[in-house]
Amino acid sequence: MRRVLQAFVDQLADSTDLDDLGKSMAATTAALNLSCFAYLSMPRTPNTAPVLISNYPSTWTSHYLRRQYERIDPVIVQAFHHPEPFRWGHGIGPATNSLPERELFEEAAQFGIRCGFTIPVHDRHGAIAAVTFAADERRSSFERSIETHTHVLQLIAMYFHAHARRNDISDRLTGGIALSRRELECLTWAAEGKSAWETGSIMGISRHTVAFHLDNAKAKLGVRTTIQAVARLAAALRTS
Repeated sequence: MRRVLQAFVDQLADSTDLDDLGKSMAATTAALNLSCFAYLSMPRTPNTAPVLISNYPSTWTSHYLRRQYERIDPVIVQAFHHPEPFRWGHGIGPATNSLPERELFEEAAQFGIRCGFTIPVHDRHGAIAAVTFAADERRSSFERSIETHTHVLQLIAMYFHAHARRNDISDRLTGGIALSRRELECLTWAAEGKSAWETGSIMGISRHTVAFHLDNAKAKLGVRTTIQAVARLAAALRTS
């Protein structure tokens, strides 16, 4: 366990953006025999999207954010009203009393998210984030890992949140959407007229990696071309 925690801390220290953070948590989750994770940080300012870092299926996370499910998700609601970690799933945890809540759980189950362990992250101002470790069923290995590592998972959640805040978010919001540091940097060089090859040479990465970050930025911003993404970035900078 000590080696797993040390590797996690080292990876966090070396991280340069939210993508790196997600990879570090995914590796730690796998090492602890936990299927998947999700970190959700709610914004402090109005009309700003929450930050979601996870290794859930991207089709589910995109749908979740697009439908603004964080507003009705019983797991998130409980996490933001009670500071203690809790388990959830069929027959345990927060009840799904309304039709939208039941539909949310049914949709999540289609993506293999049926039960989990959630750690609320609160500060002196109240609730600010939640870290969830989830699975497709209540397997004995998952339950045993949660039971054995409860206190370590709470420490991991706090470390992760601290680094997510450090890496982040508010200074890289474009139209209310959080771009990673690399995505923003690639967009900035594109705005200067640099090609993917030129940007890669400047940043010390391959042009394929530059294209990967630009594609991610375009997907997050809901546009098809780099020119459109650059225009969104310019508009956000003018109003910031």
